[in-house]
Amino acid sequence: MKVVILPEVIDYLEELTFTLFEKGYFSYFEVACKYIDDLFDDIQLHLPLKPRKKAPRIFSKFGKDLFFVTYTPNKRTTWYIFFNVKDDRYLIRHISNNHIAGKYFNKF
Repeated sequence: MKVVILPEVIDYLEELTFTLFEKGYFSYFEVACKYIDDLFDDIQLHLPLKPRKKAPRIFSKFGKDLFFVTYTPNKRTTWYIFFNVKDDRYLIRHISNNHIAGKYFNKF
């Protein structure tokens, strides 16, 4: 199994680390870093093991034949990881959370 994350997704998550700290979601920068590291780890280690669902059509701007899985680090936040899969290769194309994209998942 191979998981590849597009550079723009990596950039988004790295910037998110700073945003989470600067906006006061985490009191310490190191904790914000760990939060994002845990998300990366979950993607790398568990993505192929999780049941995947077909992504809603609104997310087709990130690619054709998209699937998604979720990662829930706490009671308030669920992350949606969008990807393509071919054979044993996973390409992560987009990541969002319930605070941004949640309204598109109320039927799941």
